[in-house]
Amino acid sequence: METQELYRGRLIDHIQLVVKDLSASKKFYLAVFETLGIPLGGEGPDFFWVDELFISSVDSRASAGKLTGRTHLAFQAKDRAMVEKFHKAALAAGAQDNGAPGERPYHPGYYAAFVIDPDGNNIEAVFHGPAKKSADAIKITF
Repeated sequence: METQELYRGRLIDHIQLVVKDLSASKKFYLAVFETLGIPLGGEGPDFFWVDELFISSVDSRASAGKLTGRTHLAFQAKDRAMVEKFHKAALAAGAQDNGAPGERPYHPGYYAAFVIDPDGNNIEAVFHGPAKKSADAIKITF
């Protein structure tokens, strides 16, 4: 199955990770994206993509021949149960625990789990709580 749709008006067009073991990364990412309800977009012998995340091997034409550095990616979950499924699936797919599912102090209702993927990236699934009316939207101040 290949998905090639362009979405205009987003801040991020795509993100690429260049990984040392494409097979291990594919096992990990397909397992966690299945729990988040996001299908494989497409693949080739040295790459695959899911939504706007493109993952390739270091010898892929799509890479600059260098591994990407440590990255933090946070994926949206629809509810707390999805965060918990993400964490469980990630650990089963070889990830290292980096924070079990639970409330975080970032804002009220921030429920997340963190894992370290096969290349050392900090991967998160987060549920921000039930949707609110725009007048009641969460305001975050840094």
